[in-house]
Amino acid sequence: MLLKKYLERTRFSSYADFKQNYKLDIPENFNFGFDVVDAWAEENPAKQALVWCDDHGGERFFTFADLKRLSNQAANLFCGLGIEKGDRVILFLGRRWQYWVCAVALHKLGAVLVPASLQLTAKDIAYRNNSAGVKDVLSVPDGYILGQIEEALPACPTVRHKLMVGGGKSGWLDFDRELEKHSEIFARLEGAAATQNHEIMLAYFTSGTTGMPKMVAHDHTYPLGHIITAKYWQRVQDGGLHFTVADSGWAKFGWGKIYGQWICGAAVFAYDMDKFVPKNLLGKMQKYRPDTFCAPPTMFRFMIQEDLREYDLSFIKHCSTAGEPLNPEVYNRWKELTGLTLCEGFGQSETPVLLANFDGFVPRPGSMGKPSPLYNIDIIDENGESCGVGVEGEIVVRDIDRYMPAGLFVSILNSEEATAQILGGKNYRTGDIAWRDSKGYYWYVGRADDVIKCSGYRIGPFEVESALMEHPAVVECAITAAPDPIRGQVVKATVVLAKNYSPCEELVKELQNHVKKATAPYKYPRIVEFVAELPKTTSGKIKRMEIRNRG
Repeated sequence: MLLKKYLERTRFSSYADFKQNYKLDIPENFNFGFDVVDAWAEENPAKQALVWCDDHGGERFFTFADLKRLSNQAANLFCGLGIEKGDRVILFLGRRWQYWVCAVALHKLGAVLVPASLQLTAKDIAYRNNSAGVKDVLSVPDGYILGQIEEALPACPTVRHKLMVGGGKSGWLDFDRELEKHSEIFARLEGAAATQNHEIMLAYFTSGTTGMPKMVAHDHTYPLGHIITAKYWQRVQDGGLHFTVADSGWAKFGWGKIYGQWICGAAVFAYDMDKFVPKNLLGKMQKYRPDTFCAPPTMFRFMIQEDLREYDLSFIKHCSTAGEPLNPEVYNRWKELTGLTLCEGFGQSETPVLLANFDGFVPRPGSMGKPSPLYNIDIIDENGESCGVGVEGEIVVRDIDRYMPAGLFVSILNSEEATAQILGGKNYRTGDIAWRDSKGYYWYVGRADDVIKCSGYRIGPFEVESALMEHPAVVECAITAAPDPIRGQVVKATVVLAKNYSPCEELVKELQNHVKKATAPYKYPRIVEFVAELPKTTSGKIKRMEIRNRG
């Protein structure tokens, strides 16, 4: 059992015992590819690692021995293309099974993995490629994202190779064919080529609120931070099958579809869906029978609208949810229909799970739960003092100047100034506002910096505002969140029009379509309000809270 290599104890008698005595032992030069994937392959070659299916009859089963072999071939392929430790490689692979192969291969090499969404536009892609200095691009053959990548590449001088999985096209290397040409043996690198714990393993682009997206960088200890995410929040089992609904372009994929799950010995179920259809999702679950299940609250909202009596979900032992606040009505309705308790968790692209409904206490509907033992979590006021019971403040990770816990991001890639500003003090400030009750439960209030959470997506107002400002009808605008019974929140645009433009439904549609083309389509404003002027402070800053409060 690999867990015993990294934990002094794996079982705890209570939450208090868990909080006090959870101890993570981080080995020198930990490498997820060699020390987890290959280690399982050596201990039990037939151990199931990945169960993959799609909407078109595709189905694949992979053991850890399979993934060792395939990732070795991919590592040799990347080496042949000149990829070395520290080089950045961007993956537009969605839920294709090749993502797991490529990710493990890049980790073995020490290259920096940059996951990307399939919904990005050419402008988004060029920004990411150039910010990261991407050398190689891997994509699915899907028409939309492929077209956006090809439109972006002329403006991306660092990109040397482009590879395609699951298909072929002129000008692109066929990843699957190239993979077959390479050796199944790839020895652990030594000397200067070997990975070190402090070196960067992957970088997520996060939604910006005062600027463009930033690159949040994690080092090679990041997977170990997700042991708590997987074992103690999602409750995955060694030999079990876990299903987290997430696309590889988002950090939630790292939370639920690879790192902690494989360290704990659980297989990952991957449903490569064309789009989220509740009936299809429930049908796949009934067929493949995952033991543990995690999805954003939006999906649970849609699923409870189905006739769940048609589905046998008795095989599910535990359900968890994260990505946006959980409505108590959804919690109660899901439990009524399935008998399963939804255990909410909270964290960021910058972290593993920080707060969650762990074993040892009863979840309270709507609460994020209690702090992870890996982190010294607190709620502070504007002066940095701990808030009392019932008092709203900012969630922080304390004492990072003395102890940097595994899983917390280590830098803003390519920006020493931003890194020093965010991580250079005593606390990491999450920017999320919450309060705690007398029993130690934490309750989410909202983002201090106005990031919008819509159907599990995090949307930065700045990017949407920038897109809207490109339209000649818009003089200025403000993007805020509006409550929505299905999606949790939706994007609302409050717009001041230029002369010669008048408010009308046709213009609303035009602005919405413009945003869909200028940035990722899911970011478009579902509500558009026209005003004569925006409320502002004396210093000229838009009063977003005032806009939100007036509805």
